[in-house]
Amino acid sequence: MAFGDFFKKAKSAVAGLAKKATQALVQGVQKTATALRSGLQFVVGRKVDAETAEKLREILISADVSGSMADELVAKVQAAYQDREIKSLEEIETFLKEQIKLLFPPQASQPCWAPPGQPTVLLIVGVNGSGKTTSIAKLAHRFKTEGRKVLLAPADTFRAAAVEQLVLWAERVQVEYVPAKQGQDPASVAYQAVEKALARHFDVVLVDTAGRLDNKKNLMDELEKISRVIRKKLPGAPHEVLMVLDGNTGQVAVRQAKNFEHTANVTGLIVTKLDGTAKGGAVISMRAEVDLPVKWIGLGEKMTDLEPFDAEVFVDEIFKTETEA
Repeated sequence: MAFGDFFKKAKSAVAGLAKKATQALVQGVQKTATALRSGLQFVVGRKVDAETAEKLREILISADVSGSMADELVAKVQAAYQDREIKSLEEIETFLKEQIKLLFPPQASQPCWAPPGQPTVLLIVGVNGSGKTTSIAKLAHRFKTEGRKVLLAPADTFRAAAVEQLVLWAERVQVEYVPAKQGQDPASVAYQAVEKALARHFDVVLVDTAGRLDNKKNLMDELEKISRVIRKKLPGAPHEVLMVLDGNTGQVAVRQAKNFEHTANVTGLIVTKLDGTAKGGAVISMRAEVDLPVKWIGLGEKMTDLEPFDAEVFVDEIFKTETEA
């Protein structure tokens, strides 16, 4: 296939994904948007007095914005109201959206890629049940659709079922994987994957790891060993350490991100399962309370229901009015 034809095909595939992703986002944050929309009707025609301020705080917390973040936003609304910067419901919504978007510099959510000619190695971490393995499959599907050559490394070798599950996903998505078995040294699986990627010119390596809690020192030490072994084969890798968080858990997910932030050298977050919850505000709290960018969000069960996090679109959708929806 000529390069021009390949580029056109890849561009068309990405455009198709983006269209579907936008639809997934609209549906995925619907519960959060409904919670905010119904609550904000309370402040129509009202002054931002103590009662309204407390109600506004409750509305934000109902969407799982943390208490401290809700307090900060309400305080800014009150100050803006006193300064006559805002006078109506629509202006309060606009003001809140602008304040929240300031928490998400667009460049922070951009993926980190390896230098040209090298494979990009992504190390995926998180607690069990967060949607880690499914997120890897979705990333693999997306990268493949974009025209990238993808390799999976099933380095969660504590459980045979984990290896089997990732292999099954690799076969479904039709990407290659490195063979592994229960009890094998996870670092050796990651090393073999990088070695294969270099030899056969893969574009992306996705390394699965065992679900763990930050207070399990042996497991956290293992993550450092995996990273160290990868760097030995490919200096500068892993290029990202992405932590998968279950959006259903709300503030629990925020605490998990805080705990992993330094102990696992996490560089970004994947927030999953936002389609089944009205806790989309936890995404806002994560950025406010954890010095980690949200890179990807999961919005459903389909392979296409994982998309890059775009703060502009996300915030606009959760504050969308009923007529706009």
